[in-house]
Amino acid sequence: MSASTHSDQVAELRSKIKSIRFAMFTTVNEQGRLVSRPMTNQETDSDGNLWFYTSTDTELWEDIVARPEVNVSFAEPDNHVYVSVSGRAERIVDRAKIKSMWNGAVQAWYPHGPDDPHVVLVRVVSSSAEYWDSNAGKVVSLFEMAKAVLTGTTPEVDPGEHGRINL
Repeated sequence: MSASTHSDQVAELRSKIKSIRFAMFTTVNEQGRLVSRPMTNQETDSDGNLWFYTSTDTELWEDIVARPEVNVSFAEPDNHVYVSVSGRAERIVDRAKIKSMWNGAVQAWYPHGPDDPHVVLVRVVSSSAEYWDSNAGKVVSLFEMAKAVLTGTTPEVDPGEHGRINL
């Protein structure tokens, strides 16, 4: 990737993940093990930070106190887009921000609403991202994989674009 401004890099990250609803949010637990759970990215702000709702009753909330370095992975297999974001998680208890981001999907998970004292936010201050965006279509990829199995060779699939975004 050529040199670009921070806002260009944020725009690139946003464009890669905008249509991917769910992500796997990985923390390190108190035993030192990696733990991933599906989360919904609520927003990617102008600084490239990712925002998630959670509860104060979750392991995620506790994990980020001791080990705030996290990874958030996005995947859109149908379009061959994969994004891995590394950053530092921050626990945010800001009722005004919680209310401003509130939506119907969040209400389904937290039926007591934005004033529920257990409803909180996690902001991932993104430091870098890596992505893979393949140009090959699904049919071409399947054909090449099947051909490789039959011939004992490696699939000849265009790996597409691979890049790093420093935030």
